Amino acid sequence: MHQQHAAIIGCGLMGCDIAAIFLAGGWRVTAVEPNRAHWPKALDRMASSIGQLEGDPGRSANASIVETLADIGWSDVAVVVEAAPEQLALKQKIFAELDKLVPAGIPIASNASGYRITDIVGDCATRSRMANLHFFLPAHLVPGVEVVQGEHTEKQVCDRLADIMSSLGRVPIRVARDVPGFLANRIQHALMREAFNVIDEGLGSAEDVDNAVRYCFGFRYLSAGPIMQKELAGLETQLAAAATIYPSLHNGTEPSPTLQKLVAENRLGPKTGRGFWDWTEEKAAAERARYERALLASMKVLKGE
Repeated sequence: MHQQHAAIIGCGLMGCDIAAIFLAGGWRVTAVEPNRAHWPKALDRMASSIGQLEGDPGRSANASIVETLADIGWSDVAVVVEAAPEQLALKQKIFAELDKLVPAGIPIASNASGYRITDIVGDCATRSRMANLHFFLPAHLVPGVEVVQGEHTEKQVCDRLADIMSSLGRVPIRVARDVPGFLANRIQHALMREAFNVIDEGLGSAEDVDNAVRYCFGFRYLSAGPIMQKELAGLETQLAAAATIYPSLHNGTEPSPTLQKLVAENRLGPKTGRGFWDWTEEKAAAERARYERALLASMKVLKGE
């Protein structure tokens, strides 16, 4: 059986975990990473992530890393996923090169989380085969992936990307228009705006906000999304609650003052040792491990639906 070949551009956490998804699914992967010193760490990450997916970590042997786009053997590549740092000029440069290097008919996707694929591809000659394929960190443990159709993207390209994701055990979420935040982040940021506003107004602490989401309404979302959950409860109840609550919700267009203050003070979380909470390297590692265990357990629950 012919082994399919994916090209992954970038070997940061996202790139390595996206590569692991393909490798665990039996694909061969060629990844691009200009810094040779990073190659061993990248391969270790891929093997570890494959293991978390209950795959054979030895499948990381089907991954190779090269320094430049020109070093990829393009003749049999079936899909390209760009996962370079979130810098618009860099992504535009990469897509301009991919435009010329990737054989005709092969879909090219960006994992950009903040930039529209329409803005990334610009005037690329083959922009009709370019779309956004937005994974969520950690990419290999979060099943959902957004397939975003840009202003110039042909629908069949998104169909092909969605089919590939489905074949790899992912849950493709089709996004019909190329808008800021796509679909999931628009919903997520609506929640985050109100979550930070709760803290700004002294209605509750960071711990209270997290507990409210994890142990109240968020607890149900693993079993049913918000629309299905309200359907089961009765849409008339949602209508009545919305009429009462919506007028008092925060609808500001500026980020939370609490959030702005934390960032101004370099209180960014574990990376700087302090955010809402104080962090040591050991505490951060333990929390990340707990988080990933919970994601893995959640994935098993979803598979048993």
